[in-house]
Amino acid sequence: MTKYQLSDFDFELPDSLIATHPAEPRDQARLLVLDKKTGKIEHKHFYDIVDYLNKGDILVLNNSKVIPARLFGFKKDTGGKVEVLLHKKVSASEWECLLGGRIHEGLELFFLPLSKGELEGVFAAKVLSAEILKNNNDGTWLVKFNKKGNELFKILEKIGEMPLPPYIVKQRKGAGENLNDKNDYQTVFADSSKTGSVAAPTAGLHFTAELLNKLKKKGVKILEITLYVGMGTFAPVKIEDISKHKMHAEWVEISRSAISNLQLAISDKRRVIAVGTTSCRSLEACFGQLPVKGEDFKAWVDIFITPGYKFKAVSALITNFHLPKSTLLMLVSALAGKKNVDKAYQEAVKEKYGFYS
Repeated sequence: MTKYQLSDFDFELPDSLIATHPAEPRDQARLLVLDKKTGKIEHKHFYDIVDYLNKGDILVLNNSKVIPARLFGFKKDTGGKVEVLLHKKVSASEWECLLGGRIHEGLELFFLPLSKGELEGVFAAKVLSAEILKNNNDGTWLVKFNKKGNELFKILEKIGEMPLPPYIVKQRKGAGENLNDKNDYQTVFADSSKTGSVAAPTAGLHFTAELLNKLKKKGVKILEITLYVGMGTFAPVKIEDISKHKMHAEWVEISRSAISNLQLAISDKRRVIAVGTTSCRSLEACFGQLPVKGEDFKAWVDIFITPGYKFKAVSALITNFHLPKSTLLMLVSALAGKKNVDKAYQEAVKEKYGFYS
């Protein structure tokens, strides 16, 4: 079996192909269809996906909802600005965060309900405050907020920004958030009771309610699972020996009912189609350590899928084009075959597809 290195997953991509806004309507995006068995490539549009899914197929969606996780805070002592990106919930009021600015343990921050982050009035105007508790020494800091749970999420909806990937912000020439980002960067099936992702499960962004209804009418069974997207999804691989890369854990929830439906489909040799790498990793982690019969699967998941991996549940994947050297590209290569994926990416660049989110 070929042992791949990080550099094997590198490729050149013109900046002009990085998509900064979604297609309108969403399902008008272009679709490259790759047959993993034959290597055949077809060029379609996303709405054509109805033609490729069959009655009895299981389509698995990640229903997690993205929070506007990017905040700008001010130091209590100096008024200096600190950028805060919520990464992973540790408790109702404590989060692992990525922080930008000169910071230290014990620092107190205040957040103001201002659209552009300018400091107006006095700190008494705060709606939210936080204390930096600890440097986790992995690029994240433990931060405790004075609000928790739904109260915190309601405030984030008012003053937070969607945590757009850096490549989108860069391609927008630093313009940052678009007025429609809070809608565009959310799937139509996001469940408000599953709020907590800090990035969108982007493959699902191309679905419309109408397209999902067409699939249901065709007899495709749609199941929802939850992976709260965090750094495990987008953290870069920094070492050439990919076998030594450690994934950040992300929380996954799959109901017993969904597991039973999936088990039945697999035994009947019906296809399980994951929408996005988050759904794919969730399913593979679950079927790698199935819970006791009658129980839901709820666990921190850090599965890292690379070529050579034997899939236990997923037979097909709907996914976006991914960054060079990313764990996501490695997962796709594991499912469809590295040579097939390399060829598909070359074809996508040649045909000027929109890349990434």
